Amino acid sequence: MLYERLGSIETKLNTLKVVQLHYNETLLIEKAKAKDLQAQRAIYERFAPKMLSVCRQYISDMFYAEDVLLSGFLKVFTKLDQFDNRGSFEGWIRRIMVTSCISHLRSQKRLVFLEDYPETQLVESTSSHNNLEIEDIQKRIDELPENQKVIFLMYAIDGYSHQEISQELQITVSASKTQLHRARKCLQHQLKDLKITKNETVGI
Repeated sequence: MLYERLGSIETKLNTLKVVQLHYNETLLIEKAKAKDLQAQRAIYERFAPKMLSVCRQYISDMFYAEDVLLSGFLKVFTKLDQFDNRGSFEGWIRRIMVTSCISHLRSQKRLVFLEDYPETQLVESTSSHNNLEIEDIQKRIDELPENQKVIFLMYAIDGYSHQEISQELQITVSASKTQLHRARKCLQHQLKDLKITKNETVGI
């Protein structure tokens, strides 16, 4: 009985914590919309570390990733009135960062789609890479051709649909699917080779 009561109390406390966090974030957003510099700074400090990771995934050079982060937050504060408090604020910011990364890659002439590939059957990986380090996986993603890398990240990491990718990158849905297929196939081979190499090293 005592354990049940304690469990009930913990549930209520956790609920209050979530409500309080949501209230504080909503209040912070409203203040930031009113050009409150302290509120804007608080938003930046809260989300900048995660958003820098997003930018780094798309842009391998940390100097440019940081530059895109700053320009992305400038867009965030410029467009704050467009956020209607429905859905995740973090998710809304993340999408702005992804768009900023794509704009940067386009400006560097590194994201050019020249062909409209036919739709192909996607092959899902069934192998496990749990023993690989995050750095190893990110390095292999960085080695993908830019077009494949961006589509892989948008689809597999940031949850864009092929239709959304098509609209964002101004390519066909079939081209998006094919580039994703090629990225996955390339990563599967690279990670498989890396896993074998690591296992051989451990066995030495």
